Amino acid sequence: MLKGEGITKRFGGLVALAKVDFEVKEGEIVGLIGPNGSGKTTLFNVISGFFSPEEGFISFKEERITGKAPHEIAQKGIGRTFQIVRPLINLSVLDNVTVGVLYGEEREGHVNKARLKALEFLEFTGLMEKKDVLPRNLGLADRKRLEVARSLSSRPQILLLDEVFAGLNPAEVEEAISLVFRIRDQYHISIFMIEHVMKAIMRSCQRIMALHYGKKIAEGTPEEVASHPQVIEAYLGS
Repeated sequence: MLKGEGITKRFGGLVALAKVDFEVKEGEIVGLIGPNGSGKTTLFNVISGFFSPEEGFISFKEERITGKAPHEIAQKGIGRTFQIVRPLINLSVLDNVTVGVLYGEEREGHVNKARLKALEFLEFTGLMEKKDVLPRNLGLADRKRLEVARSLSSRPQILLLDEVFAGLNPAEVEEAISLVFRIRDQYHISIFMIEHVMKAIMRSCQRIMALHYGKKIAEGTPEEVASHPQVIEAYLGS
């Protein structure tokens, strides 16, 4: 469904990504791990069109999307969340999600109809009771749910989740793990997720790839990657 070959991204003399290959198949939940600064979010920014790679290409459903603008990539069916949540701060929770319905893949043109569809995503993510609240008045867990609801509202076929578990307490992590599985199973959305909460990524993902200094150092099942010598050294040192 989503494939990258030889992705290289530089910022001046810094090589943020070095010939990274990856793929996400239909129906998969794939994890992306690595220490801070390893290139994880940079890879998501390349996939979603915020950065253009100097080398390599990305294809979505066998169509090359390298170099397309973020809104074009979103409308093709690639959604994402951000590590630092970015709601429209002067709009209610409901209207934040409504915007996604209006401008997403389906492009619902009528505001009232878009709001009805947005309510479905608020119900799904557990935000229905807070639909009229401004995002600044939400707790962290609810801001994360809003970020997910906004990404779902554009009707993606694959979703890039950037640290949706970060900062959550154990009970909230359990709820978020359940939400990830429900996104895949109820909406038939493939998932590519960055995460530092190892408990969550080990339980959620069928396959994990690890980056370190912009290079892919391991890929395999959660158990294989967690026990890989290079991964252990990247996190804990030699």
